[in-house]
Amino acid sequence: MIGSYSSLNLVNLYHCMRISRTIFIITFLSLVFAQVSQGQIDLKKDVFLDSLSKKTFYFFWDLANPGNGNIPDRWPSSSFSSIASTGFGLATYLIGVERGYITREQAAKRVLITLKFFKNSPKGDATTGVTGNHGFFYHFIDMTTGLRFREVELSTIDTGLLVAGILCCQTYFDKHTVVEQEIRRLADDIYTAVEWDWAMNNNSTMSMGWNPEHGFINASWRGYNEGMLLYIMGAASPTHPIKASAWSDWTKTYQWAKYQGQEHVNFGPLFGHQYSHMFIDYRGIKDEYMTKKGIDYFENSRRATYANRQYCITNPGGWTGYASSIWGLTACDGPGNDQNSNPNISYMGYSARGAAQGYVQDDGTISPTAAGGSIPFAPEICIVALKDMHAKYGNAIYSTYGFKDAFNLSILNKDGSIGWIDNDYLGIDQGPIVIQIENYRSGLIWELMKKNKYIVEGLKKTGFKGGWLDKR
Repeated sequence: MIGSYSSLNLVNLYHCMRISRTIFIITFLSLVFAQVSQGQIDLKKDVFLDSLSKKTFYFFWDLANPGNGNIPDRWPSSSFSSIASTGFGLATYLIGVERGYITREQAAKRVLITLKFFKNSPKGDATTGVTGNHGFFYHFIDMTTGLRFREVELSTIDTGLLVAGILCCQTYFDKHTVVEQEIRRLADDIYTAVEWDWAMNNNSTMSMGWNPEHGFINASWRGYNEGMLLYIMGAASPTHPIKASAWSDWTKTYQWAKYQGQEHVNFGPLFGHQYSHMFIDYRGIKDEYMTKKGIDYFENSRRATYANRQYCITNPGGWTGYASSIWGLTACDGPGNDQNSNPNISYMGYSARGAAQGYVQDDGTISPTAAGGSIPFAPEICIVALKDMHAKYGNAIYSTYGFKDAFNLSILNKDGSIGWIDNDYLGIDQGPIVIQIENYRSGLIWELMKKNKYIVEGLKKTGFKGGWLDKR
């Protein structure tokens, strides 16, 4: 039933009154919209989103090492653990409880194991045999031992994403049981141990990382991207805070430009417009920079999503398959991983694909997480894109844990077949899908972080005002 009419009654009305087709459509839609506004139809209840959420959640739940909580960077390929994937996984466990995939007790047990591992893992400036240093952790660690993988860097952003997941758990597990009290204590210990001020390396912007062989790497968090989360958490630290001026120094490096019809702070790959937003609801809150621009960061990500889609519609490279509902450029695997070749085209492997003013990296490879991680910003185009990908390519790209990481329809393979589909799922691309579906549907992760004292304090210290923040 739609209001007090069934669809059959409307059809009869159409024939009997001989009203125009336009009036019929307007009447039908007005009744639908009325029912939506009255809460009788919930557009966020969707069988496909249910399936995608559940399948993607189980990537994290099934594949984590039960002994230490570490989550693989990818699967089914043999893999080290990505600490960012583990941070995303911690947040997904809370979604799993609320959606009924697992129990609260199961989630609490897994979270406690994970936090104990990071709290008690060996640390120091040695080149081997350690998991982290100065409160930060190595980008990749061994799945079993949890020790540094080869010569990877001590990663500021990956530690930040891990800590963000930990802070979600700190807020969620609020009961007075022994397990949940221990989770809160360990979360506090891990967060307050991070030496954010050390990572500034006496500069105005934070270093991207450090390694014991060469010291700080020659790159810092400049320009708009996912690094904004680091400055917010660093500002709030009661033990190792960064200077209040760090945020304004960070925003001075932004690039505001009109691209594909959208004026916004540009950054090419969509993950940079998603990662911080997975944990913080920027709707209605603004810093000094965005106050002057007249929008908030949520709107900025909405515009970036539309610009990414419009680039794919325009399709200057002439890639096969790009369309208004088949789009999405972000960091992901690519055909180069599998040594696909073409005498006229060089395909990339894992790369930060994207499109923005002054930045285009595109080889015809689409990743579903581009649309999946942007669902809250523009559900009207993102959900349609995911559904169309699923409808057109089915189980070839959508299987055990939801969407495979990426696909490319322009590939001419050496055996004469056409098209490339990644064999793997990637944790850092799975996380945005399940977390952002839930933020769109219930705001779960956003609401938790609105209650976390460190996130609230960090936003205030970096100059954010308005909206929900003024009530905290």
